Amino acid sequence: MRLAIFASGNGSNFEVLAKEVATGCLNSHRIACLICDNPKAYVIERAKQYKIPTYVIQPKDYPSKAAYERAILEKLAQEKVEFIVLAGYMRIIGTTLLTPYSQKIINIHPALLPQFPGRQGIQDAFDSQVAETGVTIHFVDQGIDTGPIIAQKKVKIAPNDTLETLETKIHQVEHDLYPKVLAQVLAD
Repeated sequence: MRLAIFASGNGSNFEVLAKEVATGCLNSHRIACLICDNPKAYVIERAKQYKIPTYVIQPKDYPSKAAYERAILEKLAQEKVEFIVLAGYMRIIGTTLLTPYSQKIINIHPALLPQFPGRQGIQDAFDSQVAETGVTIHFVDQGIDTGPIIAQKKVKIAPNDTLETLETKIHQVEHDLYPKVLAQVLAD
């Protein structure tokens, strides 16, 4: 299956998935392209290392969200993309993309949804002083982190954790969980 990964920033989850594909751990699946909305994102450098075609498409260059998503759809069609994986993509997916890719877009979120949705899941969990948080992988729908949950894994918040140590723990779980869950989803 041909995958597109959407990312906006550093790209550590992108790199984990690219390594899994490169080593054959994701069977015959292939990352057809990276879609990025940030021309300064480090994920672009990571994609170059794996020789993965990258399309930087910025919403500011389009008159509407629908026009922006139509531009993305053109690239997805060009690359014959069958499934979309969000890996730190900091935009809400609209109906223009959701309709043709219904139940074919998954996202990873750094909290145990439905708790702490949105951009700052780790920060929000840390600030709330809860005993645990975690990682959620879910299908994308029209809401913000509201789609059907596929998998979750808990992460304990130790009394001596700082925001930075909690972020590290969350990223370790993400890097372990996302490739496994993606392989399961694609097998179904």
